[in-house]
Amino acid sequence: MRTPHILLAVAVAAVWGLNFVAIKVGLRDFPPILFSSLRFALAALPLLILGLRGGPPVPWRFIVGIGVTLGVVKFPLLFLGMDVGMPAGLASLVLQSQAFFTAIFAAFVLGDRPGPKQVLGMIVAFAGVGVIATEMPAGDSLLGLALCVAAAAVWGVSNIIMKRAKAPDLFGMMMWVSLIPPIPLLILSFLVEGPDRIAHAFATLSWLGVGALVYIAAGATLFGFAAWGFLMRHYPASLVAPFSLLVPIFGMSSSALLLGETFSTLKLLGGLLVFCGLALSVLKLPTLARARA
Repeated sequence: MRTPHILLAVAVAAVWGLNFVAIKVGLRDFPPILFSSLRFALAALPLLILGLRGGPPVPWRFIVGIGVTLGVVKFPLLFLGMDVGMPAGLASLVLQSQAFFTAIFAAFVLGDRPGPKQVLGMIVAFAGVGVIATEMPAGDSLLGLALCVAAAAVWGVSNIIMKRAKAPDLFGMMMWVSLIPPIPLLILSFLVEGPDRIAHAFATLSWLGVGALVYIAAGATLFGFAAWGFLMRHYPASLVAPFSLLVPIFGMSSSALLLGETFSTLKLLGGLLVFCGLALSVLKLPTLARARA
């Protein structure tokens, strides 16, 4: 990869890692479902301003499928999990287990059987999630972990739909996808969180809350997917995908620096197991023959 593109991949990982800090900050002002709705509404705004001419880059069934799984289900699960006690740093790490759920679902739906290295990576990573679970206090924090794992599983479903869509323009597709979640999520927010809580959120809105919302919509969604899509179009996935391993590193370090989150020895051990499982699954290790050469 060219040096500017390596720096771009690192920048995307950093933006996505800091995204979890922004979510925690935004949840101080917004209830989680409303926050999810506003995030996608803001991400869809450029498309609405520029107009809907030409239509989406993939058939509508894929737009709706991704919009429902990724927007209406996955992100509210993540935001709810973090709202009830899942730390931002651990959320950035646990959510990456979507790679394993994607591999599992791909085996059943697409016939892509995971190799021995991927299976071992799954076992190691899920053992790490188990270690983290033993350190989470019963109640909201443990519920937050469960919701984050559920969000990762739903993200795996969304990835399968994305793979079948074969979008030529990931950035354009994500703007069209962002049209789907806002209204269903707003209705769900009214039903679950209630109009009083929604009114209170807007009445007491801070600049930090607004900044977090803009960062998540413009930075993590629009810039992140645009840059990642550019890299995936110009390089093999095997070169680009390993940079996703930097996301939890940026997520955990930024949450420690900016939010003061601390990690016990067992949580760090669990995190290391998850990271090693991810690395084992994503990175291409040299074969013995290649090593001898």
